[in-house]
Amino acid sequence: MISIIIPVLNEAETIERLLGHISNNASEKNIVEILVVDGGSCDGTQDIVHQYAKFSSLNVKLLASEKGRAKQMNLGAKNALGEIFYFLHSDSFPPKSFDKLILSEIVKENFAGCFRMKFDSRHPLLQFSQWFTQFNFKVCRGGDQSLFITRELFAGLNGFNENYIIYEDCEFINRVYAKHHFTIIPKHIVTSSRKYRKVGAWKLQFHFTMLHAQHRLGKEPEVLYNYYCKHIN
Repeated sequence: MISIIIPVLNEAETIERLLGHISNNASEKNIVEILVVDGGSCDGTQDIVHQYAKFSSLNVKLLASEKGRAKQMNLGAKNALGEIFYFLHSDSFPPKSFDKLILSEIVKENFAGCFRMKFDSRHPLLQFSQWFTQFNFKVCRGGDQSLFITRELFAGLNGFNENYIIYEDCEFINRVYAKHHFTIIPKHIVTSSRKYRKVGAWKLQFHFTMLHAQHRLGKEPEVLYNYYCKHIN
């Protein structure tokens, strides 16, 4: 069965919609739990999750964690009951029957992978960018595409590197590619373009490209984080 792990920090705007989306697009028999791992929200996110959990037919739990997505996702994995972990961002909405699609890949011994991605925007740059997510190259990957992986494989890779405050998804997926097969399910997850709207699509894409380049050049996680703070957040 699948444990869905969602790291959040001040996601009152999106978390209830996502939980409802999961309930409407997955089978209860395949989802052992949804673990919402909170990094210290102060906008009511925690209350929303607690209220949703009271009335949901799914097993929804809220976990408190130190801030930092790598730490939050590792904590979720540590507490998860399922043999398959599905890491999902709070503003990304997987396709209908995503649970069955994931399980069908596991049966085929594809033990790690993600979906193709679409933005909720018609901006030409984002349309061009999302087109590349159909290709099975690690440079085309990112956390917004979500990630499924077996417990055994996740443990064998020692989880997310908590030294990475940003870029943790890409760093982990790079390690999967280095040692194991990674599969792309040919269905689309729809993710929010809110950060592109806030920062500017061309500007943000340029800085994301620079972060990829700095990582390939071997820059330390702290360097990537400082660049992110200076130019993006």
